[in-house]
Amino acid sequence: MQKYLYIFLMLPLLGCTPTVQLQAPDKPIEINLNVNIEQHVRVSIEKDVKQAIAKNKEIF
Repeated sequence: MQKYLYIFLMLPLLGCTPTVQLQAPDKPIEINLNVNIEQHVRVSIEKDVKQAIAKNKEIF
């Protein structure tokens, strides 16, 4: 009798199955690469400044 009571109490829980849904985003994923570009520009400017100082030592 107790066995049937457990089965009867479990029946409503069987109807509640978890679902997982995967959905693509509406907007595309944006990857910001500005950091690498700024670093490249900064390094090249620093090299140019060092060369300018080496050529014109009387500036400083």
